[in-house]
Amino acid sequence: MTRKGSFDADAFYAALDGERQARDFTWKRVAEESGVSASTLTRIAQGKRPDVDSLAALVAWSGLEVDRFVKGGSSRKEEAEPLARISTYLRSDPHLNEEAATALDEIVKAAYARLRKTAR
Repeated sequence: MTRKGSFDADAFYAALDGERQARDFTWKRVAEESGVSASTLTRIAQGKRPDVDSLAALVAWSGLEVDRFVKGGSSRKEEAEPLARISTYLRSDPHLNEEAATALDEIVKAAYARLRKTAR
């Protein structure tokens, strides 16, 4: 199977550093405010990719769009399937707790599987 894209850790770090400088923060303060360890920030500075939880925390702290750091694949961005987008919306709904979002997600997936048209 061919990999569609890869994460550009160097570009992410450069953008993160730009955000840090714009806020006039030290890396220690970035670590404190984002909840990511200083050692993780050091590893990212050395070109290592962050783990997914650290990436999520840094994206949330910085406001950066993670999609901008995924490179490769086709020149046309493929849109996620509707079912994947629905699951994402349900799980990010602030009016639903995790249990409710999971229950609704399962209902939608079951209905979708039952009602979708099969490709012929």
